[in-house]
Amino acid sequence: MTAKLPRILGLATRMLRDTAEAEDVAQETFVRVWRHAAAWQPGRARFDTWLHTVVLNLCRDRLRRRREVTGDAMPDLPDPTPDAEAGLLEQERGRAVSKAVAALPERQREAILLVHYQELSGGEAAKALEISVDALESLLARGRRTLRAQLATREDEI
Repeated sequence: MTAKLPRILGLATRMLRDTAEAEDVAQETFVRVWRHAAAWQPGRARFDTWLHTVVLNLCRDRLRRRREVTGDAMPDLPDPTPDAEAGLLEQERGRAVSKAVAALPERQREAILLVHYQELSGGEAAKALEISVDALESLLARGRRTLRAQLATREDEI
């Protein structure tokens, strides 16, 4: 189960944009999974899909409690490349993408994060979001269009 921790933390951090809060969500996820393990139905959904649904629901609850949209950039990881200028440009691009993703409507952001960052298949992401695959594809298409438009306007900045 601890092998799932990096993916849980990654999703929670991207959704909440707060490492400490993401760690709290990860811990709460493990507690909930432990308490409700009997509720998981093996033939109905993969365990990973069910686990992602738990993480998404916990993140949504925390975001609702905040009742505000944060614009802070996600923490940057150190760039291992030796070229400092290229590293700075890559960090700027990363911040621009993070801001653009954070600005997406909630459902589009969740779809983008599950498919592109968590690498879930369309079917798995649709189950986690409790929507049809067609609805997921629609969310992804709208989210990608919005991201392209937002990033095109910020092209001068990066």
